[in-house]
Amino acid sequence: MKRTDITDLFPDATKEQIDKLMGINGSDINAAKGDVDGLRAQLATAQSELQQLKAGNAGNPDEIQETKNALAAVQAELAGMKRAETIRVMREKVSGEKKIPANLLTGETEETCTAQADAILTFAKSCGYPAVQDGGEAGHPATPSTRDSFANWAEQNL
Repeated sequence: MKRTDITDLFPDATKEQIDKLMGINGSDINAAKGDVDGLRAQLATAQSELQQLKAGNAGNPDEIQETKNALAAVQAELAGMKRAETIRVMREKVSGEKKIPANLLTGETEETCTAQADAILTFAKSCGYPAVQDGGEAGHPATPSTRDSFANWAEQNL
């Protein structure tokens, strides 16, 4: 995320607000990078151990299987994190294009998120204020009594 992205979404944002958003975004990115770096280190360790096992330096078949299982688990976790990051970036992109909050998007493809964003915008535009019985005009007679309102409602809905 760049400062221009924030100013495009929120033209009235102050420098302090933009700095705070950038700080939050930076800490989220650094946390994700830290997780990925940790997983990469685990993967490298597991791969090294696997190479030792393949070379016959470490030994028994149970250790080999355990190492293979650990390696597969780390690779699966890393793949999941990469997928989650890809989806997050895509949602941010659609969010910026459509000018809606990214947390409202749940799709896992750009097409799905774009369709969701369009549906949200359509819904938001279709919702208006409810009709006021007296039209909201000054000097208009008071609204009907509760009995009359209930009778009108019953005629319309029953």
